[in-house]
Amino acid sequence: MYLGYNTNGFAHHRLEDAIQILAELGYEGIALTLDHYTLNPYDLEQAQLTRVMELIAKHRLHVVVETGARFLLDPLRKHQPTLISPTSSERDRRFDFLVRSISLAEHLGAEAVSFWSGTPVDDAGPEVWMDRLVEGCKALAEVAGRCGVRLAFEPEPGMLIDTMEKFAELRRRVDHPAFGLTIDVGHLHCNGELPVSRVLVDWRELIWNVHIEDMIRGVHDHRMFGEGEIDFVDVFAGLKEAGYEGGVFVELSRHSHDAVNTGRKSLEFLRSFRSSTV
Repeated sequence: MYLGYNTNGFAHHRLEDAIQILAELGYEGIALTLDHYTLNPYDLEQAQLTRVMELIAKHRLHVVVETGARFLLDPLRKHQPTLISPTSSERDRRFDFLVRSISLAEHLGAEAVSFWSGTPVDDAGPEVWMDRLVEGCKALAEVAGRCGVRLAFEPEPGMLIDTMEKFAELRRRVDHPAFGLTIDVGHLHCNGELPVSRVLVDWRELIWNVHIEDMIRGVHDHRMFGEGEIDFVDVFAGLKEAGYEGGVFVELSRHSHDAVNTGRKSLEFLRSFRSSTV
């Protein structure tokens, strides 16, 4: 496995500077969150794409494309619209964004595109919301499959698909080889899906992307390492037992005000646990 960092934790830096800094700190991968000024797929600047690809090649970085920008699609509503939105036009807007993300991932040679279900905003009910999501995910998987890109779906607290049990149902209904899983270690702890190692081993065949941070049970708040309750010995033992060879990406978007120090301290912390399991 290798250690990486999500660029949403460098929200106040130029993307190119963030990549350079992360590489110099010693990270081997970046989780590239598409957003305003960071390879915005609706206003893509070829010059920036070229610079980013040159930096990725120069530093031999692994890449995963992340699609969790807060206000890219709607400046008034965080993380909206989604694949479960009430109207087809709203769902189509999210779908179009994800298709554009797949295209960029193919161009970048990314290992996966990570995305989530979103939060319901109408009263249609769980069955209708799930039907909408399944329809969108099936169509996306077909696009991703044709492009040779893997989709890594992330269960997220507070969203329609928030637990591994609900993901299992979604996975069964989508049933496509391009449709896999993003595991967020903190989300498992938040939900009480413990031990984390058991989940990692049970789902090892489908885990294509891992997010990591510290967290307190029952509170969805991404915390700096050492400020929560997560048993990182268990986490890295699980990753080793699962034979996971992909990226473990720090996700601390709310620490962007101290991005460089946070990145440095996070790497030191995670390296100590990774080395103990080698």
